[in-house]
Amino acid sequence: MARPVQGLPSSSLADISFMVLIFFLLVSTMDQDMGLQRRLPPMPDPNQKVDDVQIKRRNIMVVRINDADRLLAGGSPMEVSMLKDKAKEFLLNPTNDENLPEKAEQTIEGFGTYPVSKGVISLQNTRGTSYNAYIKVQNELVKAVNEIRDDFAMQNFGKKYFALTEDQQRVCRDAIPQNISEADPKDTGRKK
Repeated sequence: MARPVQGLPSSSLADISFMVLIFFLLVSTMDQDMGLQRRLPPMPDPNQKVDDVQIKRRNIMVVRINDADRLLAGGSPMEVSMLKDKAKEFLLNPTNDENLPEKAEQTIEGFGTYPVSKGVISLQNTRGTSYNAYIKVQNELVKAVNEIRDDFAMQNFGKKYFALTEDQQRVCRDAIPQNISEADPKDTGRKK
């Protein structure tokens, strides 16, 4: 007489599957979405009177990216790798050039007076600009501001910006503001 073939006990299979699932959930890492870190300005008071602020031409550096991801900064075409140095020169205006931004003496709480640049970098792109080119340009502009803040922090506090206390970082942000303005993408009328 032949013996019947025995099957695997399936009652504990669900328990084992559940334990394996829990194990992988605990030991695996989840990718975190990284985005642009920007602090939006507070909502304006509806009762506040709107004033048009006029900015002098010399205080604005226009950075444009076209449909072909070509970069035009301060009126001249350039590679993205050159943008950081151009932005630093613009914001610092080390030779007090009449074509570069003015500086205004401002009193910074906990520090004293410091000549703060009135420079604004205006980033403009078209709807056809690739996301990759846009991010590369953004990174270079933020890198320029971060390097200027690091230099300021080393000169005045002996440490890099991110190693400073919150109050010291506030002083750096007040002395070296990140004035990057982004315009709405322009429609070039080209159909894709």
